[in-house]
Amino acid sequence: MPPLRQLNGAVIGYGFISGQGHIPAYLDRVKSRGGDVRIAAVADVCEARREAARKALPEARIYSDYVSLLEAEAQRLDFVDISTPPCDHAQVAHAAFDRSLHVLCEKPLTTTLEDARAMLEHAARAKRVLFPCHNYKHAPVVKTIREIIASGRIGTVRSLTLNTYRNTHAKGVGEWKRDWRREMKYSGGGIAMDHGSHTFYLTFDWLGSYPTAVTAKMSNLEPGKYDTEDNFTAVLTFPTGVAHAHLTWTAGVRKVIYTVQGTRGAITVDDDDLQLAVMKKTSGPDVAQGAVEWEVEKRRIESDWMDASHVGWFNSMFDQFKTAIAEGDYVGKEARESYLCIQLITTAYESARTGCRELPLKGGC
Repeated sequence: MPPLRQLNGAVIGYGFISGQGHIPAYLDRVKSRGGDVRIAAVADVCEARREAARKALPEARIYSDYVSLLEAEAQRLDFVDISTPPCDHAQVAHAAFDRSLHVLCEKPLTTTLEDARAMLEHAARAKRVLFPCHNYKHAPVVKTIREIIASGRIGTVRSLTLNTYRNTHAKGVGEWKRDWRREMKYSGGGIAMDHGSHTFYLTFDWLGSYPTAVTAKMSNLEPGKYDTEDNFTAVLTFPTGVAHAHLTWTAGVRKVIYTVQGTRGAITVDDDDLQLAVMKKTSGPDVAQGAVEWEVEKRRIESDWMDASHVGWFNSMFDQFKTAIAEGDYVGKEARESYLCIQLITTAYESARTGCRELPLKGGC
């Protein structure tokens, strides 16, 4: 399929991530990329949010639900951008595929493994792209980690730690269910469902394989108020190594801290600050006695982690989506990994419910 000059899209759900992330990024493409995408329509169930969409996109047509939008607009669209709570992702995606539209979908892909599998299968049958918003891959500091690993400077990666600290759950817009991420019926889970995909797809990338087992523990420090977990810890076993993940909504700071341990060096990331330590000279086996000389390099790579919209990372991701459409890569690596993330999250939940047992992961869909 030849590259498309312009893509016409519709946004389903005009909450925080659309209003502060997706739409500003689309509008930026109009200025900086020659207008290769146009948002022609928006749907939202909340009147106040529809009014906000009208102000942001005065030329777009606004609808009160995705059904009426698709009935009126499908023939003029190339794709839909699904930015609703996760409970609605699957039904909107199926409706879009039924109308031969490509789908860009916020994470998590769905809240159940069955729904995730059905989405991938439908995309393949419809011959339309299913692409998840795995935007952490597009943070500048994460791109740098990938480049260092690929260069071989730290040797073979053997272990990871990925810690995500938040002092609260991500709040929705004030006009509609601000705390929906803490309600199981909308979110499908707590911090593991909300942040787990980001953590897990990075482990796939950095360890160069997919996990074979997981053990997990979770807790809810406000059980009388919310029905989802706010702390989650997991150990993932890979054919190539091991990864430790900790996610919390009850920290005293907003921060990510990642470590990547290789056979000849290590990477440590504290938000935008990266430290690379590489083994240079070895005069004996006892590292503790100074047998190894290390070369340490420190960099600051502006990635703007404090901006929860991550608007600056969006267009790099959208370029991948656009390429997938042009190449007919309907259920590509990103889509398959989004399925594996749901498998991992749901299996981790089962592990936590059953005494932190180590449970196997089946792998592909």
